[in-house]
Amino acid sequence: MAMERVNSLACKKPVVIFSTSSCCMCHTVKTLFAELGVNADVHELDEEPLGREMHRALLKMAGRSSALPVVFIGGRMIGSTDRVMSLHLGGELVELLRDAGAIWL
Repeated sequence: MAMERVNSLACKKPVVIFSTSSCCMCHTVKTLFAELGVNADVHELDEEPLGREMHRALLKMAGRSSALPVVFIGGRMIGSTDRVMSLHLGGELVELLRDAGAIWL
């Protein structure tokens, strides 16, 4: 049930972030997207009824022990903070966001 919920939520908006409210790396990624003008759909797993199960489903999807946040752009799992920052520093993140319809620059 948690895997279905993650998949359903990940496809509803151009940018979906699975996070926890007390995580500093989650805060960093959410701030980056806000500064880029993205209205991300954020799901705080520590506030979700199925949050623990959804986190396990995200770990399974990533195929490794992935830290939060987990970011989806255009329904596709991008990954965690390291991947998002790598895309941003490489100049690829804005293009992905444009292609997904999350920003219009």
